[in-house]
Amino acid sequence: MAALPVSGAGLSAMSRTAASHPLCSTDDISEQLEELQLTLGEGPCMDAFVRGSAVLAPDLLTTELQDRWAVFADAALEAGARAVFSLPLQKGAISPGVLDLYAGIPTVLDTEELADALAFADLATLLLLDTRIDDAGAPAVGTMPDRSFEDLGAYRAEIDQASGMLTVQLGVGIGEAFVRLRAYAYAQGRRLADVAADVVARRLRFSPDAEPDQAEEEP
Repeated sequence: MAALPVSGAGLSAMSRTAASHPLCSTDDISEQLEELQLTLGEGPCMDAFVRGSAVLAPDLLTTELQDRWAVFADAALEAGARAVFSLPLQKGAISPGVLDLYAGIPTVLDTEELADALAFADLATLLLLDTRIDDAGAPAVGTMPDRSFEDLGAYRAEIDQASGMLTVQLGVGIGEAFVRLRAYAYAQGRRLADVAADVVARRLRFSPDAEPDQAEEEP
């Protein structure tokens, strides 16, 4: 999160059929923000989940936001947050939760910063679904694995590196390389991060002639 002008982040598991609950947070303020929104039933987190799109609140002191979240806005300000940005976690039709970022001062995310925030949300989605699958193959509500938000940067970098290596091995673009990486991880029942690590360490190699869900172990 160091690349973004925010002070902290929180992640909550959310569902239309089960009780929502906070999963993890980077500090006391982000923890309070997650608890407040789920307890009060209002706030950018709740709106982002319902709408399925990012909700940006650059200054909770504005009249518009005070009117929209009458209780949450004052509680969040008291907790130490001045700006909150909520990004829904989405993978196809699956929406397992919301990533919340906050800043202690009025903050506006520019286009590049918003793109980075959305990229972190995408990674949080993959990480969440990658480690929270029940026996039926559906997302399961449980605790977040022992992985901090700081690890998302390394997680992203390794997946990007593995995808880059696959562009050379397969002779395809970066998007298709990432699809092949995910397809293999899904078919083998393995975590995406572990497959990416094997590719980067050259323990696993993909062939352009193989099926999308197949790869070869390096000798």
